Amino acid sequence: MLEAVGLDGPANQARGLFYGPDKGFTTLVLWGVIQVLSYVAIPVFVVRVVFREKLAGYGLRFRGILRQGSTYLVLLALALPFIVLASNTAAFQAKYPFYDLAPGDSLWPRMILWWVVYAAQFVGLEFFFRGFLVHGLKWRLGYMAVFAMIVPYNMLHYEKPVLEALAAIAGGFVLGSLSLKTRSIWWGAGLHIAVAGTMDVLSLVQKGLL
Repeated sequence: MLEAVGLDGPANQARGLFYGPDKGFTTLVLWGVIQVLSYVAIPVFVVRVVFREKLAGYGLRFRGILRQGSTYLVLLALALPFIVLASNTAAFQAKYPFYDLAPGDSLWPRMILWWVVYAAQFVGLEFFFRGFLVHGLKWRLGYMAVFAMIVPYNMLHYEKPVLEALAAIAGGFVLGSLSLKTRSIWWGAGLHIAVAGTMDVLSLVQKGLL
């Protein structure tokens, strides 16, 4: 497309990014950015422009959330043994981390930068599923809004290891219920990031790359 409008210089730069030695990193970062835009920009437009409502009512509440942290720390502690067990499986090691280190590579800069993008897309994911969907549907469906959210959320895990796909059902139920109760997605996003980060680190350790 860039070449078609005479921008050969930018076209060559783009070709180097997406077809050169860093194509894996560049593709993943682009995926993360698109995820964030899709999960955040579209719901924000709907809430603010179509519904003409405040975003705080869709799980972005900050007030009073500090006292809720202990609940999520307990959930993380409960999840850790299962994550450690799963990290020993071939399916887990074949899937994670999305951006894999080569032998001798350091975490900085690519892996660290990727983890920043990866974390951001989890915040967007939590806002879309546990914020926009749960709190957008609760006025019509009540508590059933949690179960309505779980269906599309679990579809994201169809290509993941079976144990992770099953765990996503339980995780979606717990995080959706807590978001409905606390009216906030922030601790849920933190929990999701902590679990995903632990999965990546354990996979790198199992592969002898960390």
